[in-house]
This record gives sequence, structure tokens and C-alpha cells, in this order.
Amino acid sequence: MTPESSPLFSHEDPLSLLNTSAPLQRKLRAIHENLARAVDVVDRIAVATYDHDTDIVTTYVASTARDGPVYYDAKLSESPSLAEIVALGRPRLVNNLELFRRGAHAHTRLIREVGFLASYTMPMYQNEVFWGFIFFNSLQADSFTPERLRVLDVYGHLLAALVTAELLQVRMLAAAVRTAHVMVHYRDPETGSHIERIAHYARLIARHLGSTGRYPLDDRRIEQILEFAPLHDIGKIAVPDRILLKPGSLTAEEREEMKLHTTRGLQMVDAIARNFGLEHLEGLDILRHIAESHHEALDGSGYPRGLKDCEIPIEARIVAVADVFDALTSERTYKHAWPIDEAFGLLRKMAVAKLDADCVEALIVNKPAVIDIQRKFKDEAPAAPQRSSEAR
Repeated sequence: MTPESSPLFSHEDPLSLLNTSAPLQRKLRAIHENLARAVDVVDRIAVATYDHDTDIVTTYVASTARDGPVYYDAKLSESPSLAEIVALGRPRLVNNLELFRRGAHAHTRLIREVGFLASYTMPMYQNEVFWGFIFFNSLQADSFTPERLRVLDVYGHLLAALVTAELLQVRMLAAAVRTAHVMVHYRDPETGSHIERIAHYARLIARHLGSTGRYPLDDRRIEQILEFAPLHDIGKIAVPDRILLKPGSLTAEEREEMKLHTTRGLQMVDAIARNFGLEHLEGLDILRHIAESHHEALDGSGYPRGLKDCEIPIEARIVAVADVFDALTSERTYKHAWPIDEAFGLLRKMAVAKLDADCVEALIVNKPAVIDIQRKFKDEAPAAPQRSSEAR
């Protein structure tokens, strides 16, 4: 008798997938399938995260395709029903969602469009700090009985722990790279606001592209772009001061040395991931692409590999537009800040051969949000000591 055929090992764990490096989406579906054996009225499980800086609640992952728009987000302050959950710190049960049919905010519209009739919403906390919601939705009204809710509570906390673990891994990697980036900051001084603006411009662009359905940008990938976009220049830590801080134009030889920050950035990301045991982290490819390819150009004239058009990963094309736009519209000792519309005009000209036109237009059509980002993340200090614009 083999161990597998022994009665001692007759039970098969239906959630063993959670012990693997499978994508979070697959794990969530496995949890949903197992939950259905005990509570068969749940038609959708979704997790939404909360960004304290922007007050935005964003869908992060869902167990089914019943999500309406590809990307849903809304300000918590503009979603009274969700804000009340946070204020009370308790889950909310709505067994008849007709109560919300006339609501105007984004969360209510999504519910109305998809056709859910009952909802159980649990707030999530990490070290007593609110960071998102878990939604259990049903197409049947009056479906969540007290007995079923007790089961959902257990699964809700399991999901919270699972998603928290993944987010912590992503943020651990981002934090490790950001720590190295701080070292760059002391040598190549950009304000912290510059870093935040690039991150939020990148998410704005990614969110718009994702909503078109023409790009492989789901909610989680968009949030990972937000986390990793500020780390595009990590390789500058390896650039000598005589080049990085040179006040005048670089020589041809110095420009070639500066270009090496992309390949060195990729090497640093791989080393940090390896040292932290995060080589298999889902989303690591996004950071690798951003670090290496954000200076590639559509016509193949970029570096380090001379990639063309769609050979350039979409996240790198997104960050390239965000980076150029912020460089144009930021005050520096070697230049004045460009007005937004003038910067948009140059981006459109660059979209002919250098920048991705869809990414450029995604930024331009969201001008009100761009202005909000600039207002939210203003530079707090004068620009850095003078250096060459080529060191961007």
C-alpha cells in the first residue's frame, strides 16, 4: 500500500492550490469553488483596495468576469454606502439591492448594470488600518441568511489574509527597491513629489488603456504599475557622479555610460528579488520591464535593446510618457516648467516616432485628473543643484 492509497491520506485538500505560486486570480477562483459547496448563492467575490493618498477604492481582483467595466474605481468620500462601512468598522449586509437602484455614484451604477440583488461587504484592515473591502455578491435577493453569513465571515478573513500576503510581497519588493532609490535621490536629487506624480500619471494612463479592452491591463496589473513606476531609474545608483551631476551637456561617451542605467537597473531588480526570495512574485515582470525598457522608442532608436513598437512592453511605454510629461512640467534649475497644454503638444509630436500614441492620448483626455495629481503632489522644495537635462 502506497502512502497515497492509505486511509490516513484519503482526504484531498480542495484548497491546496493556496500553497503554490499560482496567480491570485486562480487562488480566488479555487476559494470561490470551495465556498460554493457550502454557500451556493455567491455569484461573485471581489476584493477592492483603498489608496489613502487619493481616497480611491479600486477593484483589485474578482472571482468571475461579472465586473462590468474592466477597471472600477471611485473616491470613498463620494460613495456614502461604502464610507459608512469604514466609519462603523463593521460588515454590511444588503439582502435587497433595490434600495440602491437610484444611487448615482460609481459603485451603485456597477451593481445596477450587472444585476446583483444581494451583497455582503466586509472591510479589511492591516494592523488596524483600513485598506479595502471584500464583496460577496448574489444574483438572488434575500440569499444571505445568518448561517451563510457565518461561513462568509470565515472565508472573508481567509481572503483578506491571502490578498494581504500578496500585497505585502509586492510592497516589500517595491520598498526594497525604493530604499536603493533613496540612495539615488541623494546623488540625483528629485523630489518625492516627482516620484509620486509619475506613479499616479502611470496609473491614470494604464486605467484608461485598460478600459478600452485593447490592452492586457487588469485591475491588479494597473495597481502594480502604480507601485513600480517610480522605480524606473533605480539603475542610476550605478552612474558615476561626474556624469550624473554634470552641469553641462554630456559627451558621446558619457551618454553611453548614462544609458547603462537601464540594464543595471534590471540587474539590481533581479538581485533584490533573489535576495528577498521574491523571484516568483507575480508582477515582477512589470518592474523588470519598467526598469529596463522605459527609454525604448517606437522607431527603434531607444535603448538598451532598440525595441520597436509593440516589442516594448506596455508598462514601459506607459512610464515613458509619464516620465517625459513630468520632466516637461516640472521646474528645474536648468529649465522652467512647461504649461500643461504645451507639454501635451510636444507629447503628441513625440508620439509620431518616440512615444506610444495611445498612452499620450490617455494622459491628455484625462487632463482634469492630471491637474488633480499636480495639485496633490506639488514640489515642496526648490529644484536640485544644477545638472544636465540629459541625466533625466
